[in-house]
Amino acid sequence: MKLATLKSVQRDGQLIIVSRDLSQAVDASDIAPNLQWALDNWEQTQPQLETRYIALCKGEAAGAFPFEEKQCHSPLPRAFQWADGSAYVNHVELVRKARNAEMPESFWHDPLMYQGGSDAFLSPTEDIPLVDEAWGLDFESEIAVITGDVPLGAKPELAGESIRLFMLVNDVSLRNLIPGELAKGFGFFQSKPSSSFSPVAVTPDELGDAWDGRKLHLPLTTHLNDALFGKPNAGVDMTFDFPTLVSHAAKSRPLGAGCIIGSGTVSNYDRSAGSSCLAEKRMLEIIALGEAKTPFMKAGDQVRIEMFDEDGNSIFAAIDQKVVAWPS
Repeated sequence: MKLATLKSVQRDGQLIIVSRDLSQAVDASDIAPNLQWALDNWEQTQPQLETRYIALCKGEAAGAFPFEEKQCHSPLPRAFQWADGSAYVNHVELVRKARNAEMPESFWHDPLMYQGGSDAFLSPTEDIPLVDEAWGLDFESEIAVITGDVPLGAKPELAGESIRLFMLVNDVSLRNLIPGELAKGFGFFQSKPSSSFSPVAVTPDELGDAWDGRKLHLPLTTHLNDALFGKPNAGVDMTFDFPTLVSHAAKSRPLGAGCIIGSGTVSNYDRSAGSSCLAEKRMLEIIALGEAKTPFMKAGDQVRIEMFDEDGNSIFAAIDQKVVAWPS
């Protein structure tokens, strides 16, 4: 099943169902006014949504209309919680290597995770505001899951059963603000502005054999200014799988339905696959050349993040955003 949220006068948007080929959509607000409501009442809403989804894909849904991703919010325009992990530890290792810093052994056994701002996500085609070019604006191409309720202390097996939906993420970062914030010992805040998510969220069954219950085994494609920037496989070199990340988040507190857990920047040891953020490419340049050659994003730059199935069909539609200078 594929779900999306249309922009509307309501802050949480209007829930719609999207066809498998992303061509058609149908209103679902009579079943659930918005996605958060659907997640809060999943046992009741999921069967009804699924029935209408099947009808839509067969061309039998009343009131169907063409799907336009530019009319969409992120599936959850705001969320009770957005926590982003760093499941691809080779990416962390690379960044630390570039600045000659040792990586603690614990990083291979205990996931890194930060709690991001979740009250004002960008829509998937909304401009990214650039307040100051000196802050080092970067994109980060990732995958995220949305959970149902997860009890305190849930082990990975139970945590995995809570996964309701998948999305793509652009976890926007301000790289040059990060060192100062981390030096304070309290983590990210100003260096992590609003993130954006793919127009469409999909249930695990839509991913077929690519989802093995732990990892999503498909390439994540990123284009920068229409040029292919990276295509690493999300199922390769993922140190911590999604059930482990959800379990980690629930170690000391329960998670409410609608909690978003991110994978962190998708990265492969095989560097020929390219990268999912500018920082990684810059680190590779530092290691190889002694200095970074690739600049961070500036006004006018465009990033597109998308995932395709084995037949070349877009699964989530695309995050497609332009950087614009923020008025001073």
